[in-house]
Amino acid sequence: MPFQFPTVDLPPQPWTGRYDGDGPEHRRWWQAVNQERRPGASDAPGSQGAGQPGASDHKPVALLGFASDEGVRRNKGRTGAAAAPAALRKALGPLAFHLDRTVADCGDVVVSGDQLEAGQERLGRSLAALLDAGHQTVVLGGGHETAYASYLGVSAAAAVRGGLRLGVLNLDAHFDLRDEAVPSSGTPFLQMARAEAEAGRDFRYAVVGISEPNNTRALFDTAGKLGVRYLLDEECEADRVRGFVADFLADIDVLYLTIDLDVLPAAVAPGVSAPAAYGVPLPVITAVCRQVAQSGKLLHLDVAELNPEFDIDGRTARTAARLLDTLLR
Repeated sequence: MPFQFPTVDLPPQPWTGRYDGDGPEHRRWWQAVNQERRPGASDAPGSQGAGQPGASDHKPVALLGFASDEGVRRNKGRTGAAAAPAALRKALGPLAFHLDRTVADCGDVVVSGDQLEAGQERLGRSLAALLDAGHQTVVLGGGHETAYASYLGVSAAAAVRGGLRLGVLNLDAHFDLRDEAVPSSGTPFLQMARAEAEAGRDFRYAVVGISEPNNTRALFDTAGKLGVRYLLDEECEADRVRGFVADFLADIDVLYLTIDLDVLPAAVAPGVSAPAAYGVPLPVITAVCRQVAQSGKLLHLDVAELNPEFDIDGRTARTAARLLDTLLR
């Protein structure tokens, strides 16, 4: 059956990249997206691995853009993240394609003006439909208000509604647990905590990379009250992070991974709303991505806070693309 694109505001646009030839040995992302499966392989929903809610092996990949920086504006950050989905696709396009499954670009949900909540709901509906159809879903943000849009889709998916324990792992310098009257890029995880409580579920949330100087005592207190697990950026030595993530994965059935690119040092990721003065080294973040991908529990992932306006030589976009490629192997 042909792939059915969800309802979006901007349909998928043509991908471009370096051309070396048409054979599989030359294949790059831009040549693979929205193309048929290579002969001899099978990743349709219902094939090996695809029927297991958290197993990403062999699932077809579905990309959704969330073109939004309204949450960043509300949070008094540097706007420009609405241009991130296009920049991420541009960075992914020329990468060599080593995935053994199909990738479909479903287009973008676009937040117009101050209509953030409506955009989050639209993305959530599309995402839930893709998850229930057996896809490995990836959202290209957008400010970190992307996270609540992702949560709306993940929490509405059959796997979570059916009782599987959901865990949210955030690679981020910030808790994003602000208690504000108006939702923003600083509030998504408190919104999730309240929604999980209303649904009668435990809120399982962990953060790698918290910058102590960039989170107030009130935020640490909120994290403590909610039972949030976290590692400070200065504690992110490779073995410690590996153990922290392993312990978190052991307590959940399915995982939603969200990457705020400001978790990385500013030299690696300058193109974000709030560049990190310290940050977690890229090899550590890459190792987390491999660990999560190999766990068999990854249900959904997103990447947020890329701001192309402040990027240098596409450095941040290229780093994000590399992380996405690693997660989908």
